[in-house]
Amino acid sequence: MFLTIPTIMTWTRIVAIPLIVGVFYLPLAQESRNLIATVLFVVFAWTDWLDGYLARRLNQTSAFGAFLDPVADKFLVCACVLVLVHLNRTDVFVALIIIGREIAISALREWMAQIGASRSVAVHMLGKVKTTVQMIAIPFLLFDGTLFGVINTRFWGAILIWVAAFLTVWSMVYYLQKALPEIRARVK
Repeated sequence: MFLTIPTIMTWTRIVAIPLIVGVFYLPLAQESRNLIATVLFVVFAWTDWLDGYLARRLNQTSAFGAFLDPVADKFLVCACVLVLVHLNRTDVFVALIIIGREIAISALREWMAQIGASRSVAVHMLGKVKTTVQMIAIPFLLFDGTLFGVINTRFWGAILIWVAAFLTVWSMVYYLQKALPEIRARVK
C-alpha cells in the first residue's frame, strides 16, 4: 500500500520541509514569513493525526506507512528546530537534545526489532506527550509574535521547547531502561 491516501498525507510532511524552510528566504516582511511558516507547519503537523485516523478508518494500514509516519514526523520536527536555531529563536542545545534523541531512539528501535524485542521499546504515552509539546512549541516559535493580542508566542514557545527538551531526555531514559534487560542479555 505505497500510494494510499494516508501514505500520501505522510509524504506531504516530507515535502513540506523545503516549503517551510524556503518561506524564510522569500522577499516578504518577517511577520508574513513567520505567519506563512506557522500555518504550513500547523497544517502539515495536523496530517500526522489525520493520516493515522484515515489509515485505521479506511483499513489502509501498512508496514510501509508504519515506517514512514514516524520518519516524516522526525524530519519535519528536526528541520523546523534547525530553522529556529538559525533564526535565533531557540538554543542549539535544544536542537542537539531533540535531534540526538531521535537518532538514538530510532537506532535503538531498529536494533530491538532485529533481535525480536521491539515490544520493549514500543511507543509510550511519554513520547506522545513530548511530541504534543513540540508540536505546540514549534509553531509558537515560528510565529514569533503576539497571538490574539495577549499570547507572547516567543516567550511561551521558549518555555515549551525547553519542556519538550526535558521530556525528550526523560522519554529517552524511559526507552533505554525498557530496553536494558534485552541489551544486557545480548551483550553477555
